[in-house]
Amino acid sequence: MLKDVTVSSAPHVSKPLSTRGVMVDVVIGLAPAMLAAGYYFRAHAVILIATCVIACAGTEWLCNLIRKKPNSLDDCSAIVTGIILALSLPPGLPVWAAVVGGVFCIAIGKMVFGGLGANIFNPAMVGRTFLTASFGMLMTTWMVPVTIAAVKPEISADNRVKAVSEGSVLHARTQATPLALSKDALKKKEGADVVNEQLWAAFTGEVGGCLGETSALALIIGVIYLLMRRTINFHIPLAVLLSSFVFTSIPYLINSESSISPLSHLCSGGLLMCAFFIATDPVTAPLTRRGMWVFGIGVGAITMLIRIVGEYPEGVMYSILLMNAVTPLIDRLFKRIPTGGKASG
Repeated sequence: MLKDVTVSSAPHVSKPLSTRGVMVDVVIGLAPAMLAAGYYFRAHAVILIATCVIACAGTEWLCNLIRKKPNSLDDCSAIVTGIILALSLPPGLPVWAAVVGGVFCIAIGKMVFGGLGANIFNPAMVGRTFLTASFGMLMTTWMVPVTIAAVKPEISADNRVKAVSEGSVLHARTQATPLALSKDALKKKEGADVVNEQLWAAFTGEVGGCLGETSALALIIGVIYLLMRRTINFHIPLAVLLSSFVFTSIPYLINSESSISPLSHLCSGGLLMCAFFIATDPVTAPLTRRGMWVFGIGVGAITMLIRIVGEYPEGVMYSILLMNAVTPLIDRLFKRIPTGGKASG
């Protein structure tokens, strides 16, 4: 009866698992979002993604060389960091700024702590926060997807609104994101219906925003792949989405004229990418299931608190970094139970 049982010492792994395999799965999961970014924002989106990946990989290689450590590029974690950073950037960001963000997120957000597994904060969000603090105007200028009808008003070179029919020649058009419009509706106590009417556009991707934030559909396709591969589990994403839905339902039920609907919040900004691709980072997230629930609820609550109460329209990167900071405390409160016993005090 026990002839097929293999007895050995820990650790016990139920299936072949490697860091490289997990990272490759994440890259595949992000592929639909990258394709959507290329479709809606064309060549510059591809250039930004490639730039961030090269900057991150090159910085990690250089840091290992300086520290006289073995090359760690084989685990593909720098590639994932570069892609997530790129997808969290505005479509019109200059290439040099993407290089600065890639260098900072790897050098300061990861390698300073000792490399993969030792970093406290999510490196991509460290890089994005640095760019936001340093180049605020560049990080809050949003291009209109090229698929939007050309008859709509656009911004000309002399900053005056003109229609294409008037013959204006432009390199790009700018547009307020749904979250920026929702913040304006909160201040004016009216106008939220304009954002709610853009729900389908936010779901498909035909709105302004960061490269990976505009198409909820593309992100969901990638998420289905990751869940099927069991690369991520559902605890943190579900906690993030449920807490976000609950927190946004309260002001919406009180005054729907000045608050956008919970579904609009879920499909707008970087919430979906945060829930499934950033908050699930195994290095900076809690280890236990109860800790994951606490972590996810905190991420969702802080994100919505910033969106609804704060001055900044988006709160994903700040909520991730704040909850990363308390992850060690969460792990102390919810300790893992060893097989056959209880966690020691």
